[in-house]
Amino acid sequence: MTSRCRPRVGFLFNHDQVHQVAHALPVALALAEGWTEADIVIATTNRALSEEVRRLGGEAIGTRIPLIELGLKSAWSRLLERLAGRLIPAAKLLVYRDNLDFFRSLDLLVVPEKTSLVLKQRYGLRNLKIVHTRHGAGDRAIGFNRASAGFDLVLASGPKTRDRLISEGGLPPERVAVVGYPKFDLYRWPARPKQRPKRPVVLYNPHPAPHLSSWYKMGADILDWFARHHEYELIFAPHIMLFQRKAVVTIDPPAIARTGAIAPHILAAENIIVDTGSRALTTMEYVSRADIYLGDASSQVYEFLVEPRPCIFVDAHRTEWQGEPDFRHWTAGRVIHSVGELGDALAIAFDEHEHAYKAVQRQLFAETFDLTDRPSAERAAEAIAKFAGIPRKSG
Repeated sequence: MTSRCRPRVGFLFNHDQVHQVAHALPVALALAEGWTEADIVIATTNRALSEEVRRLGGEAIGTRIPLIELGLKSAWSRLLERLAGRLIPAAKLLVYRDNLDFFRSLDLLVVPEKTSLVLKQRYGLRNLKIVHTRHGAGDRAIGFNRASAGFDLVLASGPKTRDRLISEGGLPPERVAVVGYPKFDLYRWPARPKQRPKRPVVLYNPHPAPHLSSWYKMGADILDWFARHHEYELIFAPHIMLFQRKAVVTIDPPAIARTGAIAPHILAAENIIVDTGSRALTTMEYVSRADIYLGDASSQVYEFLVEPRPCIFVDAHRTEWQGEPDFRHWTAGRVIHSVGELGDALAIAFDEHEHAYKAVQRQLFAETFDLTDRPSAERAAEAIAKFAGIPRKSG
């Protein structure tokens, strides 16, 4: 920490979309409420993020917690964003260089993503302590790679995440704190009917990454199947980044795939809801409404498992997944490889879930989320305060 009387803690939200806000903002609110001997400031990088922070943070934002919006300040950065922004998130990387004075003003930075490590690695802010809240609780290897070791403290949702961060990410155990899942603090899970629905609601939730997703090879055929089978309702609610751009680009592994468009007859189908970009994709609204989860690699399946229900996973890549920790969530339900298998999988989904997968899902949930009677955000705030030496407010 610097010699400043009160430590200055910044929370940064730097993304095209709002899905990461719910994973870190509750921690900022808890830290401001319980450890006011620190000055808490929230920074965003676009208007949508600022609006989401205000929506979730309520009256605390702008009163107890100042909110600032960082932007691209140099003409070169703005030009590069105009030229490349349609294909890659250029602004997400350029914003650091253009706002180094802000980051130098902080003693501690809390982020839900890994790009902020560029402040240490490229821009020389080696004394800035950075805490990673993570976002989501999935199994993909990228969530546990060696980049995680660049953080001074990482918050884990449960023992699964903690153990993989240590064994695969190379973090010393003392730099990992198990705190639960602050996003769960924000949303109340609605009561669901206990009887089996006459027309089940299926949530199709494909991932954007081309090497993992079922969308590019099979998605249109899956939607078409439901358009012809009105005995099911379908919510098509993909990961919010799938339709963010006309093509999805990944670096690890290198890949590019065109997203395509939704056919008019799908948009007109009375039994299908299509949502490719609204805020509801991030609030657990759809995972709470669905009776059956249909997906591939999205971590949202673990949010669905807050209440055990049937899951079906679509393997469009003939993956050798058995025993692989990156695909542990596929043990929560049947894995299919073609649209031709979908009807049979749905027909037996409820009975198969009860006899084969319900207990597995409970185990997976317990491994993934260490939840207690105490709010997760409060536990996270305490972990950060202890790490940073921030005292509780007096009195």
